[in-house]
Amino acid sequence: TMSESAAETRLSALDSVLDDAYARSTVDSGVVGKIVGAVRGAPSASDIESLPGDLFTVVDALDTSVMLRRALTDPTTSESARQQLVQNMLDGKVSKTAVGIVSQAAAMRWAGGRSFTAALERQAVRAQLMVADNDGNLENTEDELFRFARLVEANPDLRNALSDRAVPVSKRQELVEQLLAGRATPATMALAKRAVGARDRTFAHTIEGFVTLAAAQKNRVVATVRVAQALTPEQRERLRRSLSQQVGREVAVQEIIDPGVLGGVRVELGDEVVEGTVADRLEQ
Repeated sequence: TMSESAAETRLSALDSVLDDAYARSTVDSGVVGKIVGAVRGAPSASDIESLPGDLFTVVDALDTSVMLRRALTDPTTSESARQQLVQNMLDGKVSKTAVGIVSQAAAMRWAGGRSFTAALERQAVRAQLMVADNDGNLENTEDELFRFARLVEANPDLRNALSDRAVPVSKRQELVEQLLAGRATPATMALAKRAVGARDRTFAHTIEGFVTLAAAQKNRVVATVRVAQALTPEQRERLRRSLSQQVGREVAVQEIIDPGVLGGVRVELGDEVVEGTVADRLEQ
């Protein structure tokens, strides 16, 4: 629809603001590069490192204040007035990069306070994934998040414990921390704890959204492949290449073992589902 298209355009514009900040922070290296970067106002490495936490802090503040959400998305006030409010509220409390992103978001027209907050959380998640990428942990984080979501979905007691809104979020986050301690990248830990808030309906849906953003970081799409028995490395690579050719982009294959799958294989790629016939391709 027209409204969905406009919302996607806004999200894409906000993505570009973060992408630009990240690109400017990584362009310059060495002493001279750092000085030039500082003169240009490029974000420092520590700015980028603290950005996910800064943005999540802003999101939490917005989540707890209807008045603040309304003030920052009120279409009857000017863009500059909304941006000035952001400056007054955040200057000196979070990095300049974080202030800039929230300010740019406040200048845009949103359907309401909730969509504004969700858009900022998306940038916080993307910032966390950029830090993981810097650390060489992006693919591990993507894989760990996917597997943790599957673990939760397969265990009704755990799923219920993480979604029980009668239990404070902090207690549910402690449970995630206990389950992942020593087994996951710092980004996986941070994002899995964040997903407890279940902005996208459920914990699993929210984490799947994070996995999609992780793949998009490298311009890849996620293919969820359900198979009756585990693929060999050769089958997995053949399937990945075949799907990449079909969609014209790199594909990240996430495998789920499910003995009840029709035809031995079921591939979910975005909204498309292919069953059975893919098995023939695996045997070639």
